[in-house]
Amino acid sequence: MFSAFLRSLIIPALCASLPVAAQTAKPQSAPRNGGDFAEKPQVLNKVPQGVILVKGAWSSASDSTTPVLEGGAVTNNVFDDQYFGMSYRLPPDWEEKYKGPPPSDSGRYVLAQLRPVDSFKGARATLLITAQDMFFTILPATTALDLINYSKDHLQADYKVEMAPAPTKIAGRPFTFFAYWSPVAELHWYVLATEIRCHAVQMVMSSRDTKLLENLVLDLNKMRLPAEGASTSASGPDPVCIKNYARDENMITRVDPVFTEHKVNAVPVRIIIDKEGKVKHIHFLSAFPDQVKAITDAMSQWKFKPYLQNGKPAEVETGIMFSRAPRPLAPPTGSATMTE
Repeated sequence: MFSAFLRSLIIPALCASLPVAAQTAKPQSAPRNGGDFAEKPQVLNKVPQGVILVKGAWSSASDSTTPVLEGGAVTNNVFDDQYFGMSYRLPPDWEEKYKGPPPSDSGRYVLAQLRPVDSFKGARATLLITAQDMFFTILPATTALDLINYSKDHLQADYKVEMAPAPTKIAGRPFTFFAYWSPVAELHWYVLATEIRCHAVQMVMSSRDTKLLENLVLDLNKMRLPAEGASTSASGPDPVCIKNYARDENMITRVDPVFTEHKVNAVPVRIIIDKEGKVKHIHFLSAFPDQVKAITDAMSQWKFKPYLQNGKPAEVETGIMFSRAPRPLAPPTGSATMTE
């Protein structure tokens, strides 16, 4: 089921950028109705007239100039995400038809949902670009490899492993590759994962056509990605990524937020601390407006001891969970939670 061609590429590493023609691959079986692989996709019902939708907890940031993960977008058929220093030109006849949901309170992002256009005549497929914030994950994992192994070990009974996790390279950057499939649905998933700025970034491809998936894997070599250990932008080094840095021993001044309303939702927050120890950027993964204001007012008064890297002050990026944290799937290790 898993071709010797792709296996031979994965084990040494997918280093070369090879020309592909993903759009010409033929489907292995007739598509079924429903979902992205349907001949006749189901039409969703519109919201009835007279219904008011109230916006709940959402992502936001303290400024509009510092890149955030969910700020990535497809423009002129190119997906760009400045936070990760990532750029990818979509295959011909592919598009981003739907935007992903907002970040979850456990730090899960859907950065892009890519698929062939509706008029495409070849095999159907999807490519999800996702990220998991390793500061806030509820899974018992600290690395991208841990997440891949967890997925492999917790497949449902009707899913089968096609290829166990193995190291490879995409666009010169180390990745872990993993493949599984559903014999019942005749669907295959190819997963590639790497770590950037304390996030596990994944490319999740699915199709009934394994040849198409192989071509998509090769096509990803055209991506622009920062080299391992390099900055995600040309403007300067990335902040040093440190989990649970907002501890008493690292702080000079700390003011707790005063919440005007009692809510039980988790409020995960990523902050960037400048070289002088002040909070220069606040990224709310999921928060109500009153929570954003209370936390911003408090953090404007926070003061950290300057962090030294090789004897010189450096910026730090860290995460803090306010209110009630999502319940982990395993006992947490050294997590810091603030309560209302």
